[in-house]
Amino acid sequence: MVLLLPSLSPANAVEFAGFDITGYGRGGVYSSPAGTPRGAYTLGGDMQKFRLGNEGDNGIEVGIGKSLEVGNNFKLGLMYMPAMWNGQSSNAQGYTSISGLSLAPEAKFWVGQRRLRIQDVHIVDRFLMDYGDNIGAGMTDMSLGFAKLGMGVFSSSTLDKSSSSPNGASRINLDLSEISVNQGGALRLLATAVRGNFQMGSQGVGLSLLHNQSDFLTAGLNNSLFLQSSTGHAGLSGQFQGLGDVATGTAEQPGQRSMRIADALNWQRGAFGGQAVAAWQTAKTDGGVNNGKSTRDIAIGARVSYAFSANFKLLTEVGSTSRSMDGQNRQQLNKITIAPTLALAADFWSRPELRFYVTHISWNAAAAAANAGGFGAGGRMANTVAGAQVEAWW
Repeated sequence: MVLLLPSLSPANAVEFAGFDITGYGRGGVYSSPAGTPRGAYTLGGDMQKFRLGNEGDNGIEVGIGKSLEVGNNFKLGLMYMPAMWNGQSSNAQGYTSISGLSLAPEAKFWVGQRRLRIQDVHIVDRFLMDYGDNIGAGMTDMSLGFAKLGMGVFSSSTLDKSSSSPNGASRINLDLSEISVNQGGALRLLATAVRGNFQMGSQGVGLSLLHNQSDFLTAGLNNSLFLQSSTGHAGLSGQFQGLGDVATGTAEQPGQRSMRIADALNWQRGAFGGQAVAAWQTAKTDGGVNNGKSTRDIAIGARVSYAFSANFKLLTEVGSTSRSMDGQNRQQLNKITIAPTLALAADFWSRPELRFYVTHISWNAAAAAANAGGFGAGGRMANTVAGAQVEAWW
């Protein structure tokens, strides 16, 4: 199956002075011709930023957690994770949890702001199912026999911006996981409902279905298939969509009717590992000046890793993306990255990694026109960037 970043799992935490320390960070030096971006070459779709040699940023997130045994199997957990990206503080998380209650010994109850990232496609830096990152309360891991149940209720506020949204939005999510449906296969369902006083668009609902299959077609090949749909101000991933933000001056966006089909493959066979993805996504605007207009995004690409030794591997990533919008010409962007890499182990998921990369990106005239304020400025049609980057999680 597609793996969660180990930094998000307490089982991978580093213990220091009685605290569990988790984290994620990346950064480096980046070079590009004068006046051109050092990264973030994308047409704007959720699945369209193939990230290897295309990030061009620096940041770190460090979580400090503590679990206390209170007695009678009762546990109290505390967690706080601030973040800093490109010199600016970012969305922190902090919550308290309890577990070991006699009514549901395996369930974990929590309150605060907690990331509830279910599953990502790492090479495009996107958690396709993710219902945290707002202040709320909920529960995870309650056994139903045939599945595990999680749920959460949320406001639109965050720890950093206590009243960030002008529209009184609230959200509820239900998460059913570990539903065995076939040999080596499991189903997961995430349902979303959003309410609020919206100036554009409607209250919304969303449903995501995920099927994870181990040993897909052959041993060591794992497949994840996502089928997702949402309406109004419910996002495809399970979060809010387009609420606006008083603190930053961001205006409320229209709601959307969205659909996504995505399939991801992961493998490690000896020295050869990697991840590949194909995705189609559409969104029809519900309100505002673009009411009724549709955007269709396609992405296909892969990152492969070949280890020549325990500490040296070669990474190669290719991606091709397109965007079609009603009344506009079709945009196309392609990128390829080659990155000799030093690592502590040979497998695809081993971190930290020190990468030395060269990335070439090209796009068509429609993409240049649509991004004239960014990578398409001056009518550019291609660029090459280079750099050295460290990525680590723990």
